[in-house]
Amino acid sequence: MEPFIIRKNITSAEDGMTVKEYAGKLGISKRLLTDIKFAGGDLLINGEHVTVKYVLREGDFLVVKFPEEQVSDTLLAEPVPLDILYEDEHVLVMNKQPYVSSIPSREHPSGSIANGIIHHYQINGVRATVHLVTRLDRDTSGLMLVAKHRFAHSILSSAQKNGLVKRRYMAVVHGRMTQMEGTVDAPIGRHPDSIIERVVTPAGQKAVTHFHVTHATDEITTVTLQLETGRTHQIRVHMNYLGHPLCGDTLYGGTRREIGRQALHSERLSFIHPLTQESMTFHATLPQDMKDLIKGENH
Repeated sequence: MEPFIIRKNITSAEDGMTVKEYAGKLGISKRLLTDIKFAGGDLLINGEHVTVKYVLREGDFLVVKFPEEQVSDTLLAEPVPLDILYEDEHVLVMNKQPYVSSIPSREHPSGSIANGIIHHYQINGVRATVHLVTRLDRDTSGLMLVAKHRFAHSILSSAQKNGLVKRRYMAVVHGRMTQMEGTVDAPIGRHPDSIIERVVTPAGQKAVTHFHVTHATDEITTVTLQLETGRTHQIRVHMNYLGHPLCGDTLYGGTRREIGRQALHSERLSFIHPLTQESMTFHATLPQDMKDLIKGENH
């Protein structure tokens, strides 16, 4: 993939803006703009090099050249199977299987989605590194959004912070939930005795989860969940906080009698395409282990 380039004719609406101000309007983050200036990119007006302080005038022709994508030397390419639902030159949407990490970790240094994406890029002649917009825990299945260059990542990350990347999950929890729908607004922070576990704590970051019960028995409840925020382990922590931990989630009070992992699946993803502005929505069907759990075949 060649370095990404933006070409814009400046109109009366942008007349008087600095390049820095206009770059922010385009969705270029401050960090990315710094790299454009100092790490191999370029800013041109009518073919001449300019700084971010240049004041735009109607009729100017702006070219923003992004730095070449740097492929990590430490992220090894591995033929990890990827269920890719959509891909173009800017974004990739995939359905992650359970028991696969999003990125390498000390416990699981290889075989991650990131390793598989690098391999996918290599065999298709794409010079890019991995820009995960949304991540999933290793045992969580479902939809993930990946940007294929830093400009797309900058726009989508900003959209995510503003609640414009929408994700809906399906979970199966222990016990019968009697409240059919509601909102959990409870801050989440690190557990004082763990580097992994999170807890509801007044000192934590704001975390909001909306839930809706779709089916309930005395043993389990199937619930759909929509996130307003994206804290680590948010759904798992909030459901445990309600007294209904996820089936299979031993870290947060669940048991693995019914299923060998936390019963959590990212089933719906919607966002505005960072370049075409098209509204995009994707769905991923439940994996078999959660289907079996809901049918009662595993308990």
